[in-house]
Amino acid sequence: MKAGLKYGGRWRPFPEEFRAAIRQCVAEGTSWRRTAARFGVSVRSVARVVRDAGGMPARSCSRSDRVLSLKDREEIRAGIERGDSFAAIGRTLGRTTSTISREVGRNGGRDDYRAWAADRRAGELARRPKVCKLAVEGELREFVIDGLMHRWSPEQIAARLNDEFPDRPEMRVSHETIYQSLFIQARGQFRKDLTAYLRSGRSARKPQRPEGDSGRLRGIVGMINISQRPAEIEDRAVPGHWEGDLIIGAYSRSAIVTLVERTTRYVMLARIDGRHDAPTTCAALTEIIGRLPEHLRRSLTWDQGREMADHADFTIATDVAVYFCDPHSPWQRGSNENTNGLLRQYFPKGTDLSGFTQADLDTVADELNGRPRQTLGWMKPSEKLNELVASAA
Repeated sequence: MKAGLKYGGRWRPFPEEFRAAIRQCVAEGTSWRRTAARFGVSVRSVARVVRDAGGMPARSCSRSDRVLSLKDREEIRAGIERGDSFAAIGRTLGRTTSTISREVGRNGGRDDYRAWAADRRAGELARRPKVCKLAVEGELREFVIDGLMHRWSPEQIAARLNDEFPDRPEMRVSHETIYQSLFIQARGQFRKDLTAYLRSGRSARKPQRPEGDSGRLRGIVGMINISQRPAEIEDRAVPGHWEGDLIIGAYSRSAIVTLVERTTRYVMLARIDGRHDAPTTCAALTEIIGRLPEHLRRSLTWDQGREMADHADFTIATDVAVYFCDPHSPWQRGSNENTNGLLRQYFPKGTDLSGFTQADLDTVADELNGRPRQTLGWMKPSEKLNELVASAA
């Protein structure tokens, strides 16, 4: 049976563009379980979509708009020659300081950075598909095959390679590479023969998740829990503390950043172009928060979605601390949840959000900020915000 959904008692397949988006997500290395959570379908449906297409799709060689271009790298080189700091260069390009620092650091440092060489290296590293280590005949391949035939697990093989060949880096391979070689690159009788030696006996790998994880994504590195927020945030006495989230469009292919100020209920919206992954979301948040005066940029509370995995870069760029809610606790961002409900009047579920410009979003935000609110004594959020700004001047 092909993957699809039931509508009115009838089974209908997923639209082809939706199936293509699922396959692309899996091809980029996302597990089936995470892909299922992102698109709101079952893991079994993801597996069927991949298998119906004959396996993993080929990756596109075109570069995404969210990565540095040759023009960006030329600007970095010009900034270095002017003696600009990484932060100043980042502001010019609309990138985080850490992005510029990493780019220069891995391409010779300030003294030896060359834009054309860095761009050529990035293109070579991004080219897909890459030749797998185990696709090449040789000693490493033979060692892995021999280990599998002796019913060693891929982890045991990888560990044994480190012990037996301590001074030969070419004789290194991770257990994940071995699994990928068996389940994706390998075909035909070779795959059938070798997967038979795995303890599981499976011809496809079962997605893994951490102990005690009930389907939730892995934790984000360096998270500060909401329980550690200062008391001034809890009682809404001081302005400048925000709650944030994403509104997701049709087939999870578009999104809008929503921010609500806890004291005034003032709303800000930001458009996201393309994928709403961590770098893109971080860039959109950095831009929209940057519009605010300094005393209204104190903290941001978010849920544990992977789109905030780059929260450290965001904090460095804006000096805004990020606090994360507990899993499955939307009430800890009550103001934002309420606002997202109001926004569905303008952006119903299933709407393609990519068709809205930033000007459209600003118009919607202005309407919400112009509504009298009972919690503000029937003042408008815009009036309350202006009052606080005036008192701080």
